[in-house]
Amino acid sequence: MIDNKEADDKIIAVLENDLVWGHARDVVDLPKVLIERLQHYFMTYKLVPGERSKAVIKRIYGQKHAFRVVNASIKDYMASFGKHIDETA
Repeated sequence: MIDNKEADDKIIAVLENDLVWGHARDVVDLPKVLIERLQHYFMTYKLVPGERSKAVIKRIYGQKHAFRVVNASIKDYMASFGKHIDETA
């Protein structure tokens, strides 16, 4: 999604052995109504009374794209902070 003109990725994840959603491997495995509710939540959870949402959801991506986003985020983090990680902790 785009929030206030900046990328604001959201990743939906479920526990592998979850009794209700454990079968889901991709967003297409979830009921449409659940996706609609999640969209509504992400569009409204930061709203201030009296203001309009600055968020836009143009497309919903699946598992492959989500993995690319996560891996890119890890690379960005490591480039910025990786040298400062205390690996003994």
